[in-house]
Amino acid sequence: MTGTKPTGKIAFQGVPGAYSDLACRAAFPTMSTLPSESFETAMDAVRDGRVELAMLPCENSLAGRVPDIHHLLPDSGLFVVGEHFQRVEHCLLGVKGATIADLERAHSHTVALGQVRRILRELGLTPVIEADTAGAAELIAKWGKKAEGAIASSLAAEIYGLDILQSNVEDAAHNTTRFYIMAKRPVTPAPTVPDLMTTFVFRVRNVPAALYKALGGFATNGVNMTKLESYMMGGEFAATQFLCDVDGHPEQPHLRRALEELSFFSSEVRVLGVYPAAPFRQTQKAKD
Repeated sequence: MTGTKPTGKIAFQGVPGAYSDLACRAAFPTMSTLPSESFETAMDAVRDGRVELAMLPCENSLAGRVPDIHHLLPDSGLFVVGEHFQRVEHCLLGVKGATIADLERAHSHTVALGQVRRILRELGLTPVIEADTAGAAELIAKWGKKAEGAIASSLAAEIYGLDILQSNVEDAAHNTTRFYIMAKRPVTPAPTVPDLMTTFVFRVRNVPAALYKALGGFATNGVNMTKLESYMMGGEFAATQFLCDVDGHPEQPHLRRALEELSFFSSEVRVLGVYPAAPFRQTQKAKD
């Protein structure tokens, strides 16, 4: 994908069995996955050439944006070469031989616990916050106690030898996480390729109507903006940086004109990647 000799590995943040691990395996079933302690270490693995790609979550349909990603991407030196949408299907896990009636506590990441309130309430389980979902599964497997359960993926159950006591225990069926697929070098499709996405960052001064003026060209040129996130630079209030996803290719006339207009009102416009829209996005558009 990157034009270099593939290593056959893709990095993700978390331990084996995490939803990011599941996303890697779903998107690239022939690649092996590399667990990483943090988003930074996953990016380091790409920069160092230990892996070809990194799978980094950027937003969730329930929880919103993933903290830190928007800060890390612009200065990572990496490029967005694709996107992947992963359905989050939480399972209630227990040690071998345990039943739902045996459970007293459910361990998981705080976000996951917030997404399964109904089942916790129905079963009278006490939620216990852990660092991540797969890590919770690893812990209860190590403890071997029937009273301890975990909220995690079916992959985590397989890896840590746990029983799935109940599947799809999430409160909302549309729970989906979007990921950026990152590489060391950009892979830019031709402008004639249909259904493309462009991710870029830009800065504006913190003055009245700056954002309105900066974004006007996207409206007048009919460019669909699917993501716009703002954050302060360097902890100061003098300027704001924005992370954007839009439909199209920078060399297509409508997006080219919009980016040209943006440059008049922005101190910096930098493209982080041009890539095919995921099939999931096309399915959602068809529903609309």
